[in-house]
Amino acid sequence: MRIAVASGKGGTGKTTLATNLARIACDSGLSVVCLDCDVEEPNAHIFLSPRITDERPIDKPVPQVDPDRCTACGICGEVCQFSAIVCVGGKVLVYPELCHACGGCSRFCPAGAIREVPRTIGTLRIGDSRGIGFVEGRLNIGEAMSPPAIRAVRAAAPPAELVILDAPPGTSCPVVASIRGCDFVVLVTEPTPFGLNDLVLAVAMVRELTLPFGVVINRADSGDDRVRDYCCRERIDLLAEIPDDRA
Repeated sequence: MRIAVASGKGGTGKTTLATNLARIACDSGLSVVCLDCDVEEPNAHIFLSPRITDERPIDKPVPQVDPDRCTACGICGEVCQFSAIVCVGGKVLVYPELCHACGGCSRFCPAGAIREVPRTIGTLRIGDSRGIGFVEGRLNIGEAMSPPAIRAVRAAAPPAELVILDAPPGTSCPVVASIRGCDFVVLVTEPTPFGLNDLVLAVAMVRELTLPFGVVINRADSGDDRVRDYCCRERIDLLAEIPDDRA
């Protein structure tokens, strides 16, 4: 069972909820793994204090062009949808920071002048927190593409009855890479105008991916009823309301 914990915006308490769910499930006797997929700013380790037993680089394949074989036909640039490889003035330029590692340029190069080489973009950290398996990715500073690192985190998850994924905030590509293929998505929000606005975006995202989901309202007694009304109108399951109480 893979449960992703996501939110339309940062600061809603997503990581707090994800790590506490992992602890409760572990204490209930389930084998649990917590994956911190927020590779640009991982913080689940602050809550779980895991013992790290393995660190390894996260690599993604990027194109390397053999100038002796390249005919400057420009097909690689036409194939690439992200301008990571372009042909300018008879010369092929590669921008590895923009590469999504799809392999299209090397596959369609008629001269066979492009091969893929690994490029380190971050670090994978694997460990254990009092019975909870733990995996986090840390994207190197300056890297623009986090989905390859997120996929590495997901691929490193050891077998378990329950895998909880702490997704990045928002609704962009990193979040989609984190929650795609999960069995259920928990959307954490707060009862504020900003919380509602970004919840609507997050709901549209998970519906587009046809994933089952429900909503948790954090700090539920600190705002208004607009989030509750929205969930009622949209027939969205309200899973829990957590009060604004330190205890």
